[in-house]
Amino acid sequence: MEKYRKINGGTYTGERALFMLSNAEISDALFCDGESPLKESLNIDLLRCTFDWKYPLWYAKSINVTNSRLNFTARSGIWYTDNIVMNQCVIDAPKTFRKASRIALNSCSLEHADEALWFCKDIKLNCVTAKGNYLAMGSENIEVNHLELDGNYFLDGAKNVVVRDSTLNSKDAFWNTENVTVINCKIIGEYLGWNSKNLTLINCEISSLQGLCYIDGLKMINCKLTDTSLCFEYCSRIDASIIDTFESIKNPTSGIIRIKGVKKIIIDENSRANKDEMKIEYIR
Repeated sequence: MEKYRKINGGTYTGERALFMLSNAEISDALFCDGESPLKESLNIDLLRCTFDWKYPLWYAKSINVTNSRLNFTARSGIWYTDNIVMNQCVIDAPKTFRKASRIALNSCSLEHADEALWFCKDIKLNCVTAKGNYLAMGSENIEVNHLELDGNYFLDGAKNVVVRDSTLNSKDAFWNTENVTVINCKIIGEYLGWNSKNLTLINCEISSLQGLCYIDGLKMINCKLTDTSLCFEYCSRIDASIIDTFESIKNPTSGIIRIKGVKKIIIDENSRANKDEMKIEYIR
């Protein structure tokens, strides 16, 4: 193995400034005026570094980044990269992470998270704040703890996800997902979970217009549906317990819904339910 070396300081310009660098620590460096400075890098530690230009870490492997920053102009910054850990970083650039794997973000801020973490695998987010639409679209095997999200279309098309102790201000969250579990979360947003399969919500507080519709395999345990209306339309295989009184239910298809109270139940001529397949029960 190439000897591990330390590089302190410096400003790096020009395309592929440190192309194929391996086994190195880079601290207090500025990367600017040149694309792909660390493309194809291997086993790199980055401390207090700033990236000002596009594509800084493409096709890289085994990267640790601490107290560093990707500015807005460092867009599309980390694609096709495997095994990257970022601690206490500011990611101010859109489209960061694409078709990457083994990603861990700890105490990081994604200021422009639009189209970030697309089609990635094996993601861990811990104490992350993010602002932007379509975060983690089409990604798989995701663990999320303490996420503060302000952005629509979260996890569209994602699979095998667990989200804990988070606040999600997100229209159309969990669309087209499969095998998603959400625990101890607050969710604010219209049209939650449409076209998903095997969506489980535990101890969650939800505010949604026409949310939780067109779901196959919806499980809810000890949840609140504050300010929620027209929910459960054409949902099948429901197993839900709702512990507060909410606005309305419309045309669920199959399963059982246990509720403390609801202001209106709509079962109209467009219902697809068989009376033996769909039950609504009141709980005390």
